[in-house]
Amino acid sequence: MNIRSILLPTDFSECARHAVPVAAELARLLGASVVCLHVVEPVVPPVGWTPMVGTLPAAPDFGEQLDESAAHELPAFSGGEEFAGLDVEDLVAHGEPAAEIVRVARERGADLIVISSHGRTGWGRILFGSTAEAVVRHAHCPVLVVKPPQEREP
Repeated sequence: MNIRSILLPTDFSECARHAVPVAAELARLLGASVVCLHVVEPVVPPVGWTPMVGTLPAAPDFGEQLDESAAHELPAFSGGEEFAGLDVEDLVAHGEPAAEIVRVARERGADLIVISSHGRTGWGRILFGSTAEAVVRHAHCPVLVVKPPQEREP
């Protein structure tokens, strides 16, 4: 197996940061490039929400704010010392995270996806699902799931 391109999805959470040294070290050892991906989820108003036209100033465009935030945070994420000397590209996608990660991996020809698990169990996993689990199930390439330290066995 020849790994030339590693996809590193991030939601900028502390859990996601745990995948960075793993992806960077693998890229260094294998001579691979890294694509850091952030997926902006669609902003959907709550059920029954109706804007009150004329009574309040125009509501900010939250989707636009999320795009601006991603544009600011992604270079800070990928510009860390862990990636020094590596070929790193930033990419922002829009949609459901697991589906977009799988799509981008396929379109970019990623040879490996390195993703962090958020460690949800019980109701949290039932209610929110697992992005990492969905990526493992649907990706065309191998997926390395990095557990946060609190999930690791001593």
